[in-house]
Amino acid sequence: MSGEAEELFIGSIDQGTTSTRFIIYDHNAKPVASHQVEFTQFFPQAGWVEHDPMEILQSVRVCMAKALDKATAAGYNVDAGLRAIGLTNQRETTVVWSRSTGLPLYNAIVWMDARTSAICHRLIKQLPGGRDHFVPSCGLPISTYFSAFKLLWLIENVDGIGDAIRSGDAMFGTIDTWMIWNLTGGCGAFNRDEKPVLGLHVTDCCNASRTMLMNLRTLQWDSATLETLGISPNILPKIISNSETVGMITNGWPTSGIPIAGCLGDQHAAMLGHLCRKGEAKSTYGTGAFILLNTGEEIVKSSHGLLTTISYKLGSEAPTNYALEGSIAIAGAAVQWLRDGLGIIQTAAEIEEMAEMVDNSGGVYFVPAFNGLFAPWWRDDARGACVGMTAFSSKYHIARAVLESMCFQVNDVLSSMHGDAWDGGEVKSKQGEFLLRVDGGATANNLLMQIQADLLGSPVARPTDIETSALGAAYAAGLAIGVWTEEWIFGSGHEEKHTIFHPELSEEVRKRRTESWHKAVSRTFDLADL
Repeated sequence: MSGEAEELFIGSIDQGTTSTRFIIYDHNAKPVASHQVEFTQFFPQAGWVEHDPMEILQSVRVCMAKALDKATAAGYNVDAGLRAIGLTNQRETTVVWSRSTGLPLYNAIVWMDARTSAICHRLIKQLPGGRDHFVPSCGLPISTYFSAFKLLWLIENVDGIGDAIRSGDAMFGTIDTWMIWNLTGGCGAFNRDEKPVLGLHVTDCCNASRTMLMNLRTLQWDSATLETLGISPNILPKIISNSETVGMITNGWPTSGIPIAGCLGDQHAAMLGHLCRKGEAKSTYGTGAFILLNTGEEIVKSSHGLLTTISYKLGSEAPTNYALEGSIAIAGAAVQWLRDGLGIIQTAAEIEEMAEMVDNSGGVYFVPAFNGLFAPWWRDDARGACVGMTAFSSKYHIARAVLESMCFQVNDVLSSMHGDAWDGGEVKSKQGEFLLRVDGGATANNLLMQIQADLLGSPVARPTDIETSALGAAYAAGLAIGVWTEEWIFGSGHEEKHTIFHPELSEEVRKRRTESWHKAVSRTFDLADL
């Protein structure tokens, strides 16, 4: 690490699906201040989810200012010591905006949005490779999940976007690209030296890997895919690594003059935050749930419904680490639905106390297929269901079934990973057992973690700092500017202490409950036309 350690700070923007936060870390990568802001979720139609890109920018601005104020009030000289900003974001969420005005041409279409199902079905029928037509290049099946089809929907359905593309005024990006373009100048701003600058149109290789448009081997936009889908390469951002100096933040932002030096999609940032190397896996519990296994420099093709993606690339000349991923659309969002949709709870934290009122779910199984099911099922015709209810069932059983649904879904993904890539490669604890590393806001729920250990049949390790996505982005930024070295980041001297949850359920009960869960899942298929 570099000198004057006590004066060094790294900031991290964590732009998630339902909230934005800004966290400031000291030279030991310990958080010293943070601020979080929720923003509006728009649901124009069933299965549609949108965000206001301008509101997202404002949430970033507020979080930066408030976190800086908190750090200063706590006695930290962040004005002098802030060295770089890392950035992590919700992936796949798609924005198209005007180069000349800087304004979005439509709301951001969120990753879980299912409006592109007709486009996906059309392509699956038309293309010789069907659902897996693009897997050889990008590692992903055709699904409503990915950015390319959200972009096609915008081109086909929003007046003016086609003309803007043809005139060269349209710009495409995921949320990282939208933020970086605005932070570094947008359609015109001034830097700290009062020189005029324009925003940088870039994305990192992790976020690019989730568009379906990037070739996993070359880490460049795939010309054959662009031609097949009719997407102009002129609207696409430049692809960079996860850890390099991107550009300076311009005047008008609370951190003007500070370089952006790290950028990763949230799940890839969490991999880095957990220090996951080859053979190590993590599960993030947020709006959705995302399980990734680092496969090292090897691209592993899944035969069990998983995605092949990038883990991280820590520098323009650094080797690329790949991963297998299982993505679950609805995890913590189901708790939010209990709160906002049904009014069963007033705050998300209440679900733990409510679920603890009963010893089990009483035969109730909740499958949160609100917009279909992702890995390993990939059924966009699935819809949510709560099955097994009797007159005995109560809101307490439903609350517990909602928590269990997260854990069952994670189990399904882990079983698929085991079939694809874990022969001799899975991470073990010192006792020789499989160990699942976890993070995300929902992991503060002790009951959820215990249920996960019980249904998995393996211990679950929760770090003291559960915001590992923000930490991973900070690591990438600090590494790029020399505050930290890769040896220090992956060394054991500063690793977080973990709380370990051990399984208490018998193997017989675990197996029976998993079979019942799969029966409940099968009841959700072919319900989209109800």
